Amino acid sequence: MTQPIELLVEEPAPGSYVWRLLLTDDQGGHPRVLRMAPDPADSYEVALAAGQAALRSEIRRHASVAD
Repeated sequence: MTQPIELLVEEPAPGSYVWRLLLTDDQGGHPRVLRMAPDPADSYEVALAAGQAALRSEIRRHASVAD
């Protein structure tokens, strides 16, 4: 994979956390949403864990395409 993926966890409303995976260029610029949480989580930790699982899934998917 040549393009970095960034995981963001944000709190758009108090007690409501969402994650997004952003695909960026080689310099980390021009981000575009790759995947995002379908529903908000009640805690930062839950949103982070879900985002990390999605990130691992994307890494595996990109690695299998590169093979």
